This record gives sequence, C-alpha cells and structure tokens, in this order.
Amino acid sequence: MTAHIPKVKTLVIVWAALIVLTGTTSAVSYIELGPWNVVVALLIAVTKASLVVWIFMGVRFTTSLTRLFVIAGLVWLSIMILITFSDYNSRAWTYQAQPWSQNKSRGANQ
Repeated sequence: MTAHIPKVKTLVIVWAALIVLTGTTSAVSYIELGPWNVVVALLIAVTKASLVVWIFMGVRFTTSLTRLFVIAGLVWLSIMILITFSDYNSRAWTYQAQPWSQNKSRGANQ
C-alpha cells in the first residue's frame, strides 16, 4: 500500500481553518454564554481535532480497521466526558454541619 500525501493547498486550507478556529475559541471565551461556554468550547475543540486526525494524520486514506479504532476512541472520550459532567451536575455543594462538629473537642480525662 502506498502512502497518500495530501496536496499543499489542502494542508494550507486546513492550517488556516485551525488558526481561525483557535481565534474563535479565544473570542468566544470573552463572551458570557452561561453554561453554553463549555459546550461551544468543546464543539470547537472537536472540530479542530477532527481536522487534524482526518487530514494531517491521514485517517481518511487508511483501512476500515483504523477508522474503527479512531471512532472507538472518540466514543470512549465521549463516555468519559458524559460521566464527568453527570458527576459534576449531580453534586450538592450545600454544607450542613454535623452535630459532633458543634461541640468542642474534649479529651478522655475531662
């Protein structure tokens, strides 16, 4: 199997897109979107990673098995992000003091 080398024009276009997306990430960080800040940042990051994997790493010209492993890695990353967000959203951060924390500590001889 011969290695496929992308055209210089393709590489330059992808590079320019990555630069624009990096600027977009920076610009969006100054905009208050509430809970959507993380979503927008992740969407931009996934787009940039997809461009790098698809074009620069040449996944589009590889075998089906390689593509399967790339997709499996993305699915696993999605599962980890979902678990992290569900844990973060399910936490109750209200502190309630326990009864034993109200009393002064007393030694055994008192």
